[in-house]
Amino acid sequence: MPSNRRSFLMSSAAATALRGAPGDKIRVAMIGAGGRGRDHFNMVRSSGENVTIAAVCDVWKVNREAMAANVEKEFGAAPKQTTRYQDVLAMEDIDAVLIATPDVTHPKILADAVAAGKDVYVEKPFAVEIADARMAYKAVKASRQVVQVGTQRRSDPGLMAAAKLIQTGAIGKVTRVSMEYHFQEPRWRRDYHMIKAEDIDWEAFQFGGRMKGPFDARKFREWQLFSDATSGIAGLWLCHFSDMMAWYLNDPYPQGVMSMGGVYLWKDGRETSDVFQSMLEYKDCLVTFAMSLTNSAGNRHLWFGTKGVLDPEALKVTGDGSKDPDRVMQPYDIRKLEGVESHMANFLRCMRTRGTPRAPVEAGFSHAVAGCMAAVSLQTGRKTKFNRETLEIV
Repeated sequence: MPSNRRSFLMSSAAATALRGAPGDKIRVAMIGAGGRGRDHFNMVRSSGENVTIAAVCDVWKVNREAMAANVEKEFGAAPKQTTRYQDVLAMEDIDAVLIATPDVTHPKILADAVAAGKDVYVEKPFAVEIADARMAYKAVKASRQVVQVGTQRRSDPGLMAAAKLIQTGAIGKVTRVSMEYHFQEPRWRRDYHMIKAEDIDWEAFQFGGRMKGPFDARKFREWQLFSDATSGIAGLWLCHFSDMMAWYLNDPYPQGVMSMGGVYLWKDGRETSDVFQSMLEYKDCLVTFAMSLTNSAGNRHLWFGTKGVLDPEALKVTGDGSKDPDRVMQPYDIRKLEGVESHMANFLRCMRTRGTPRAPVEAGFSHAVAGCMAAVSLQTGRKTKFNRETLEIV
């Protein structure tokens, strides 16, 4: 590492540690003030930490100004406003950024943020293309910044308790997992009649050409439906559950993935699937993940072990299907862990201690690998594998 780069990292880490002392107020900036950004706002104000939102960045004037007004009302001071995330990273008084932007932009903003000496809370998915995931992962590992990925299930008291049961062998060896989530709705479709070109920094939204084409109010408002902004269900939803696989099984990457799906019902010009299914093979464990927007059949989430079955959503354990003499004899409810701080509070506390948050960059990279493998398989119709040495999909 060049000496000037090393000096910058050491000085920025020291500055962050100093500002993160118990009596100091942490100053964060929001990059993205839409629906998920509003969740970030609520998580920050309820975190119990000595923190303020000092800047708001959003390419849409309406969201940006509305959020700035909420921040001023809640924290007592008007935040700085900008449409360009680079402006936020240049602000020396900002300790951390909260990234809630379209999926394809997450890795680049994250990498630029840690290079600028900012700690980062970045929304899932960590990335939707493997080259971007690899780039951001290496950038974070080369820095001294605290990074929390927004897979907030890692801070769910019930799911944390279920993870401990799996890891301590309560249901024996897990060889099969089934996950299904169903909705009958044109998910991610939104009203866009109010969108005015003069209110949007379209060049910033295009993100260096990643979002293609001239101004398009629908693409701006419904970016989840377009392939240049996201990988669809593989990125928007599978990330939650591939994260659980890496977490529960302590196995970071699938050995192989196969996916199928398409637009079977909501033929409204969307480019991302409304029906999707993927098979992910981990070491000695096969996982199926399915999601549809065509029928509200409910959810199914079961972990099949040699001694029983665990349902982490219902927090139930049974001995169903097991012939093991040590099987689970009586069904029981999983007891949630107590005193668990929120995902955002965990991030802010780790900023002060310089500790490792619950969803560190390694976890983000793991779920991104699975999601990227699933997306590539869907695109190509072929099984994908992952090279753990080169960190490439093959």
